[in-house]
Amino acid sequence: MKRTKLTTSSRSFREDTLPFKLYQKAKKFGVWNPVDINFSQDIEDWKSFTSIEREVLLRIISLFQGGEEAVTLDLLPLIMAIAKEGRIEEEMYLTTFLFEEAKHMEFFRYTLDQIGETGDLTVYHSETYKSIFYEILPEAMENLIHDQSPEALAEAATVYNMFTEGVLAETGYFGFYQTLEDNNMMPGLLKGVGLLKKDESRHIAYGTFLLQRIISEHPHIFRQVEKRMAELAPLAIALNMEGYDRFGNPFDNDKQAVLDFTMKQLTVRMEILARAKGKKIEEIYQSNEKEYGVL
Repeated sequence: MKRTKLTTSSRSFREDTLPFKLYQKAKKFGVWNPVDINFSQDIEDWKSFTSIEREVLLRIISLFQGGEEAVTLDLLPLIMAIAKEGRIEEEMYLTTFLFEEAKHMEFFRYTLDQIGETGDLTVYHSETYKSIFYEILPEAMENLIHDQSPEALAEAATVYNMFTEGVLAETGYFGFYQTLEDNNMMPGLLKGVGLLKKDESRHIAYGTFLLQRIISEHPHIFRQVEKRMAELAPLAIALNMEGYDRFGNPFDNDKQAVLDFTMKQLTVRMEILARAKGKKIEEIYQSNEKEYGVL
């Protein structure tokens, strides 16, 4: 394949496009260091928890830790596929995406080390969790190594960005705040989650942009995404409920609110993607970050 040079041509960068804007935001807001966060109060809070309260929090942290490890390991095939298409601004943004996923993985591991939890937390990874993060996610992403079709790219973005990040992670953040902020506990963990959430808002925005771009060019893809999200929805609900079934509700969370939030996220993701139908590709490229919920 003969390569065409872009940034040394009169084309230069497409600075008006959403991926380039996300790249600029990532440089400005994405460079925070987990080890700069003060966990002194978290250490004291951890000592005061009952054994069942620790179990509940360890399960949540373990799901995030394992999830961040998975998305760090699984992202590279998407970067390779986008680079192969010569979409330079998208690849520039994706370099920050991978860096941030690695940092999120470091953050949760650092949190565990600070509170003195160094045991094997895979005991909290249920069959539902394993199905998502040990099988469905890596298979969708690894498939891009040999298949860069619109259908394969849409499957990857649906599983990774729309479902894993846009539904599971967003629900996890909601649960963290409901558990910790409402009870004024573990401020270091909460601070990191807040920073992480801002990073993830850019990740979800890119995934939404990618799917909208594909749907604009290949309208039949919308039905594929819609069908896939419907197939994945029961896994999200099951994962949320498993914690309550196993440990009860020692922090007195609003269980229904968590379930409602999950269902809302599933609906919102599809509503945003539906906006791409009938849109011209240039409209999607020049979308504003606020339309995608970038924090």
